[in-house]
Amino acid sequence: MSKQYTVMVVGAGKRGMHHATAFNANPSFKVVGLCDIDQARLDAASAKLGGIKTGTDAAALAKELKPDVFCFCTMPNLRIPMIQAGIEGGAKLIAFEKPVALTSAEVLTIRDMLAKAGVKAVVSHQHRYGAHYRKIKEIVESGALGRIQTVYGSATGWMTHMLSHLIDYTRWYAGNPKAEWVMGQAAGRAKLGDNHPSPDYIAGVVQFEGGIRGIYECGAGAPDQPEVAKWWGKCRMSVQGTEGFAEVLTNGGWRACTKSGGYQSGEGAMNYDLDMPPYIQEMAEWLDDDGKKHQNCFENAYAGAEIMLALQQSAVLGGQVALPLTAGCDEQKLLQEKLSAKPVIVSFPANAKEFGLV
Repeated sequence: MSKQYTVMVVGAGKRGMHHATAFNANPSFKVVGLCDIDQARLDAASAKLGGIKTGTDAAALAKELKPDVFCFCTMPNLRIPMIQAGIEGGAKLIAFEKPVALTSAEVLTIRDMLAKAGVKAVVSHQHRYGAHYRKIKEIVESGALGRIQTVYGSATGWMTHMLSHLIDYTRWYAGNPKAEWVMGQAAGRAKLGDNHPSPDYIAGVVQFEGGIRGIYECGAGAPDQPEVAKWWGKCRMSVQGTEGFAEVLTNGGWRACTKSGGYQSGEGAMNYDLDMPPYIQEMAEWLDDDGKKHQNCFENAYAGAEIMLALQQSAVLGGQVALPLTAGCDEQKLLQEKLSAKPVIVSFPANAKEFGLV
């Protein structure tokens, strides 16, 4: 067993409690502090965790507790102040929710803050630990698909909730290739005012090194996955190679067809109780040994964030956007100012309900 590391969690909602309970269930960690701006929710959550130190000011509590791990599960508009609180609190590792940031100006700032402070960081793309997700990775790594040509991701949930997941897992399947350029399109303004602000539908292509093409669709225009009942689970990620294909549905198992193995399939669904423990364990291993970099390290999340933000730039400014990004801008402002007021056209009736169109 590694040494035991202290943890402070910011956010006592659903995701914050997922993290807090998973940290406490791992003998390498001990949650010593919890922060939330809602005092009643904070008190209720603290009681479940054994009456730990609490506070409503994250920066002040971090400075007091000096945790080894600073974990925050807040709305996406609070990334920079939370990163700053973790750094000033002396954290060795900062763990936070996706997306990395809402704008490229923010993501470049966060990258530089972490590099200057020498702090490890992990972003919560933890679905990859599901058995059905890992099965597709095993098939790809076996060589059964031949040379990888295309990766594809679709989700009916809107961009700021879901697109970084699609990009992260498809890059993982393809061997984390660097992106060279993107081109995107977007439609619909209903979700621009959401707490996860997004165009209603965004789609685009990505040119990865090695000639691998990425194709992504996220939001109201994304296709239905009739095999999946849960609307938020209608996510499909696939890999196509010269010898076959393989795909995973977040709440609908996996399937593959290869030249050497024929047709195969299996069950599987997103399950936080199963996905969180290995995600947390890799943090302990990385803290113990710099050589055991976490699969969800900031480096990988940053590469996905660049793609996600470049797709937005392309959608509102037109043309292709070269990567890596060299200058930051405010993609949220661009979307507010330039995205067409023409309503999105949905791909199936359930999307109309979720996007407030009925």
